[in-house]
Amino acid sequence: MTPMAFDLGGSEIIIVVLIALVLFGGSRIAGLGKGAGRAIREFKEETSSLTAAAAKEQQDAAAPAAEGQEQEQGSGQAPA
Repeated sequence: MTPMAFDLGGSEIIIVVLIALVLFGGSRIAGLGKGAGRAIREFKEETSSLTAAAAKEQQDAAAPAAEGQEQEQGSGQAPA
């Protein structure tokens, strides 16, 4: 039988949170939460901007290839 390293139940989590609150204080924990939220928001913004830039780059790369195919198809026809 292998022991689990972090097998915490509800009461253990409450005890850990209370100890952290006593050690660091409410304002410091709130500041850490605010900083973590800001970091997550910035990360999401950067990943969405990188995704949009990659999609635009793929679209720009595909556009000249499509235009080249249209010109090749149109050059073989006689003018009307």
